[in-house]
Amino acid sequence: MGDLKGNFVKLQELKNIDISGKKVFIRCDFNVPVDEYQNITDDRRIRSALPTIRYCLDNDCSVIIATHFGRPKGGYEEEYSLKPIAKRLHTLLKTEIKLAPNVICDETVKMANDLENGEILLLENMRFEKGETKNDEVLSKTLADMADIYINDAFGVSHRAHSSVEGIAKHFDIKHKAAGFLLASEIKFFYHIIKEPKRPFVSIVGGSKVSGKLEALYNLVPKVDKIIIGGGMAFTFLKALGHDIGNSLCEDDLIPEAIKIMDEAKQLGVKFYLPVDVIAADGFSSEAFAKATTIQEIPKGWMGLDIGPATSLLFAEALEDAHTILWNGPMGVYEMDKFAKGSTKISHAVASSYATTVVGGGDTADLVRKTGDEDAMTFISTGGGASLELIEGKVLPGVKALILE
Repeated sequence: MGDLKGNFVKLQELKNIDISGKKVFIRCDFNVPVDEYQNITDDRRIRSALPTIRYCLDNDCSVIIATHFGRPKGGYEEEYSLKPIAKRLHTLLKTEIKLAPNVICDETVKMANDLENGEILLLENMRFEKGETKNDEVLSKTLADMADIYINDAFGVSHRAHSSVEGIAKHFDIKHKAAGFLLASEIKFFYHIIKEPKRPFVSIVGGSKVSGKLEALYNLVPKVDKIIIGGGMAFTFLKALGHDIGNSLCEDDLIPEAIKIMDEAKQLGVKFYLPVDVIAADGFSSEAFAKATTIQEIPKGWMGLDIGPATSLLFAEALEDAHTILWNGPMGVYEMDKFAKGSTKISHAVASSYATTVVGGGDTADLVRKTGDEDAMTFISTGGGASLELIEGKVLPGVKALILE
């Protein structure tokens, strides 16, 4: 892996390169949630990129913006068009946004070539091009040829080797590519938290599966003072300890790994917290009959869908003396009101803490917005998978190309 410290400190940043009057290609992450009428329900990701876009406009640049949105099957789909995003960008920047008809069609390339200083062109959804996720060389080159400068400001996709993230960067030398303000701040923040946290350092890890967070857990155990486990993934650990978890979510094949993680925590003196009670239901539905029950008494055939009231108190108490809190993953099926109480209580506990609080991951960011705790958090990461890979100690493909040798 090499020395992470060096890699993070030597990131080429936007403010250190000459962009005056140039044509700049900015990869953003505008994969925002929309309702059934295509109205944007949370524009935080768009607002987060504005400082980078404005900086380029203030330096008399012409700006080409690329992003993905949703999961189109390949090819143009009206449902996944960036029209609502272009509209919101126009509202926020108070300037005209030219929306390209597609990603790299002749008309789009002509629009890019004709772009004047101070103008903004938004390419259509990057995922309309099948080559994007395959890191297609021709697509990368075509995109690179549109601009003089490449800026990556999309932390949320920087763990993916895609054409508009990693492939395109190969076509620019280090004086003509850089991390945007958002990407640089995310990388620095996570680096700082993982490398030099103020202690006690407490990590809350939730979500449904252990498998997606295994590497992160292995990397966190030696670094933290306490680990709090909630969500569906807690049941794999509880089963590993011999509890009967009913029909609760469990990854049986990962029980040996769960035991290994708990053993390592014990050896290192890391306090390891698991739920002591849950909200169990007789089915996975908001209509299901549900009740609070201790871990020892989950009824046969029932499933735990949220942490219980005693666990909420226990976890909140464990956070009391924290100086740094890193939170990734909800405590239950928070999308259903009936099973959102545990996540909400933990959100309030984190928000009211005097610690440096870092929220990573799309679900957790969505949760703290719903609970009204968003503004009380020190830092909310825009990327779930990317923040997990940083915690795992990996150098992200989209960031690797921006490291100064």
